[in-house]
Amino acid sequence: MGSGQNFPIAGVSLAAVTFVALLLLGVDVVIAVAVLTVWVGSLLVAAGRPPEPPRAKTRQRLTLESISDLIENSSIPLVITDRNTIALANHAARRMLGPHVIGQDTRVALRQPEAVSLLGENGQREAIVRGLVRRGDIWQINRQMIDDRLAMLEFINQTAEADISRAHTDFVANASHELRTPLAAILGYVETLQEGDAQLDTPTATKFLGIIEREAKRMQSLVSDLMSLSRVEAEKHELPTERIDLAALVERAARDAAGSARAERLLFDLAAQPVVHGDRQQLEQVVRNLVDNALKYGAPDTPVSVSLDLAQGDLARVTVADQGEGIAPEQIPHLTRRFYRTDPGRSRASGGTGLGLAIVKHIVERHRGRLDITSELGKGTRVVVRFPLAEAEAPPPEAAEFDQNPSETQQLS
Repeated sequence: MGSGQNFPIAGVSLAAVTFVALLLLGVDVVIAVAVLTVWVGSLLVAAGRPPEPPRAKTRQRLTLESISDLIENSSIPLVITDRNTIALANHAARRMLGPHVIGQDTRVALRQPEAVSLLGENGQREAIVRGLVRRGDIWQINRQMIDDRLAMLEFINQTAEADISRAHTDFVANASHELRTPLAAILGYVETLQEGDAQLDTPTATKFLGIIEREAKRMQSLVSDLMSLSRVEAEKHELPTERIDLAALVERAARDAAGSARAERLLFDLAAQPVVHGDRQQLEQVVRNLVDNALKYGAPDTPVSVSLDLAQGDLARVTVADQGEGIAPEQIPHLTRRFYRTDPGRSRASGGTGLGLAIVKHIVERHRGRLDITSELGKGTRVVVRFPLAEAEAPPPEAAEFDQNPSETQQLS
């Protein structure tokens, strides 16, 4: 029997009593069983009811109150329109468009023609709108009908994606330009040498070959820096774990950057011996780039100071300072941009690629450090890099045990 049917307990009990009574009265067993079977069967047939037909599911009409509870805490700006009037706006939408938009005509609230064009269409539509909130921002607006009156507008901010795409485009354009300049010089002088028909004198040919060599090295440096920058960006989320003696690394990398010709200009002040977690190759690159910049752009024959100390108790601080012309205050925030140069002509003449400080910035960020640049016109530039100190290593258990029992150690020896 299906669920919801009642078993006829009383009737079956009465039929059982009657069956026993018939047996006691001497009625034939077959007749008694037949009577019991017919009686119980009739009771069961009478008690059975056909199953109830399934109830049709009725779709409850959405109310503005129920919709408001659903969308209020969404991080995506959502707006519910009733015809062409804004009936609801969640917290994110009110923060974006202002609390006054509720009850306002949607065309007045959005203003943009691309957004207004969505309102006259039924069904699901989308549009890309520029400058909806701030100049230059980009929003994708999706419209979905809820019923014959209500519709939902979803606002997706695509400004960051557009900025990334624009940055990639600018990077490729700048890299192509930087590579094209030395390549054009190399090809031009090579063609001149090839077309000279051995008429060029030796000094001129030597001069041309020197220019070719210089431009080829410049191109090699640019490719090397591009590869370094690519590697740092690919590993920026991987925290280095190698323990490094920073004092020895700073002195070695600074002397490598200066070379034998400029080593006498370095002034070291390594007042601390900090240990940090880091990528040895990348930390050396930071010091080399900073020292090389200071030597190139500092005044000739002036010292470049390289110091290492502790800051705030738990930070290793590396400082590189020169005595050059200095940098204008408005240019300092842009120094870590790729290919940015305060003096493009002077930078290219000195062999700079415009990527040195961009690489330094990314390496410092990977090491959870901090980069600060200060400068004063006519006095020089000071670059400070801070890295968190590595935690002290715990002594091995055996060493700790021996330290606690010096007498026992003496007996063993």
